[in-house]
Amino acid sequence: MDIQRIREDFPILDRKVYGKPLVYLDNGATTQKPRIVVDAITDEYYSVNANVHRGVHYLSQQATELHESSRETVRHYINARSTNEIIFTRGTTEGINLLVSSFGQEFMEEGDEVIISVMEHHSNIVPWQLLAARKGIAIKVVPMNDKGELLLDEYEKLFSERTKIVSIMQVSNVLGTVNPIKEMIATAHAHGVPFMVDAAQSIPHMKVDVQDLDADFIVFSGHKVYGPTGVGVVYGKEEWLDRLPPYQGGGEMIQYVSFEKTTFNELPFKFEAGTPDYIGTTGFAKALDYVNGIGIDNIAAHEHMLTEYATARMKEIPGMRIFGEAAHKSGVISFLVGDIHHFDMGTLLDRLGIAVRTGHHCAQPLMQRLGIEGTVRASFGMYNTKEEIDVLVAGIARVSQMF
Repeated sequence: MDIQRIREDFPILDRKVYGKPLVYLDNGATTQKPRIVVDAITDEYYSVNANVHRGVHYLSQQATELHESSRETVRHYINARSTNEIIFTRGTTEGINLLVSSFGQEFMEEGDEVIISVMEHHSNIVPWQLLAARKGIAIKVVPMNDKGELLLDEYEKLFSERTKIVSIMQVSNVLGTVNPIKEMIATAHAHGVPFMVDAAQSIPHMKVDVQDLDADFIVFSGHKVYGPTGVGVVYGKEEWLDRLPPYQGGGEMIQYVSFEKTTFNELPFKFEAGTPDYIGTTGFAKALDYVNGIGIDNIAAHEHMLTEYATARMKEIPGMRIFGEAAHKSGVISFLVGDIHHFDMGTLLDRLGIAVRTGHHCAQPLMQRLGIEGTVRASFGMYNTKEEIDVLVAGIARVSQMF
């Protein structure tokens, strides 16, 4: 990988913050966008903009072709069997809410159970709690060890005849832990239970093959994989999606409407009520093409090198505490230094041009397990460099000396 050449594709990386060169290490929250993505969005607005599907005029047909070719790009990227299994959403959060609502409505009753994990993002906790309030389901939680690794023996014990679904993240947005999702899916299937994967933090950093994993559902967002905001994907095995009721009602998701009865459209349109972000899906597809052009394995190797290097350098700082030291880890390092509040550390690093994230990272139950209120989080992308890690380490050391 020619990192400097890649960085040239991201104009924002050339800007300065408080007079300092920007060091962007908040990729877990959102990634920056290459020119090819922004240019594709601009070009479609200026030359192809028309509402998709059902339009007989040229622009509508051209926009529809772009939108549906984007669906094929996503299908190929995750190796789904059919574009019928690719549903466009506004992001991971909406995707999880869609599946919780539709699956819960059709397949769960009072006393039924869902299994999640202690490290889940709020997006994979709160929707289940809302379902629990409506239908009286029970939520079971997979614990972890002090390294941030899920306890698979305890996971196995959580299954019962009332377990209806498992919903767990592939990569922790706080700890960087890469969970053994393929093994966990196999365990769930051995109990006759479907499995939903939150892949928001894995799609940008590693190969995700839905057929190899044998996942029943996967959700992820475009903006975390160098695409635009407001676009995401629900993947579902066709046999499952056929059985689920629609999430929302409106245009496009119908086949026939009368005041007496409505019949629903075929997949995937049954779950895509209203005008989709057809411009955003084009940008999303361009982002995936960009990642493919560089090679996801090349990106994974580069980010692994950055993570190893950053971990070693940061451990040289007195008082450094790193949360999450799993054997298999992605490009995320959450830390605290001594008694310095995470907000203070993040604020002062920002004055040095270093963008990191502070707080509980939408994972308050995990923070409770760790016995802390929050952390500073540095998260890496394909365009980050060892030199930027050196700037981060020097910045942390400087802030630490101030306290």
